[in-house]
Amino acid sequence: MEENLFVATGLFIILALVLILPFRVKRVEENLEPFFLIMGIASVTVSGLWSYELVIEAVETPFKITEFAGIPIGIFQVVLIVGLLIHFFNKQVYSFLVSVLRRLGMRVFAFVVISVFGLVSSIISVIVSAVILAEIALVTPLERKRKIEFVVIACFSVGLGAALTPVGEPLSTIAIKKLNEDFFYLVELIGKYIIPSVIVLGIYGAFRVGKVSVEKIEVPEYVETIRTVVVRAIRVYVFIAALVLLGEGFTPIIDWYISKIPPEIIYWVNMISAVLDNATLAAAEIGPQLTELQIKGALMGLIISGGMLIPGNIPNIVAAGRLRITMGEWARIGVPLGLLMMAIFFVLIYFVGV
Repeated sequence: MEENLFVATGLFIILALVLILPFRVKRVEENLEPFFLIMGIASVTVSGLWSYELVIEAVETPFKITEFAGIPIGIFQVVLIVGLLIHFFNKQVYSFLVSVLRRLGMRVFAFVVISVFGLVSSIISVIVSAVILAEIALVTPLERKRKIEFVVIACFSVGLGAALTPVGEPLSTIAIKKLNEDFFYLVELIGKYIIPSVIVLGIYGAFRVGKVSVEKIEVPEYVETIRTVVVRAIRVYVFIAALVLLGEGFTPIIDWYISKIPPEIIYWVNMISAVLDNATLAAAEIGPQLTELQIKGALMGLIISGGMLIPGNIPNIVAAGRLRITMGEWARIGVPLGLLMMAIFFVLIYFVGV
């Protein structure tokens, strides 16, 4: 019992550091990847859960987040390959995007990007969607504040949509396996929440970007070197590996406390997936013994809150890295939007019974 108290205290201190330091210490905010790696190592050490299998998992996971048609898709290689393609073919890619933007106008363009990528992310995977989305954001003629808002809204949409199928993201893959259900189970269970939400986010994003003249928009100048592209892919790799360690390190807290909380409360407690790997939380919380209501609540809590902060979801990590968005900049938009969505779905699921 004393040992459990020591471990729990240590983990709660680490969680507090993860939640506070990126907002209070500029050096940490600018170096989230090594910071989260240190916190991940610390959490596993405090929990005493080091193993050869965990090290291999942390090393391999960035190379294989999900699968498509039996082919492993990893965030590291997708970020690297797409980054190199953009490097060598940036004129053609950016010229195409600018021509589409001119033709549609900023508001229609924003709606199409947010809603379409939100819906197709469950098919082409959250990783591919995130990398393309980040490049699209770069060509938009928005001032930085509006551009960040556009990106955060789009990442919420992609994070929601990717959860509809097991090829979309790890959380949905784990949920399907744990529940022993078929490919379309999540579409049938939470599609009625997610699909309208993606459309609403598209409309909201179109409204938030405002009226922007796109007739004279020019193809942006590409200034990245191959070294920059490779370093960005490595930083994303480190971030994902760190989240694997952080998720494993916090397993005792999940097992001892979170998994025993009533479903209405766990819905809100799942906001910690804004900084922890939501796939780990899903693995601990989701099981065939749960009722449909409990499964819906747990999943929606995890999926929505994943958009609140940069570590919460893969598209957040990719987009923030590409556009150099800080934790504070993301939180100013992501936290209020996430809390609003959490409140709306809490009422719909637990009170209205939709």
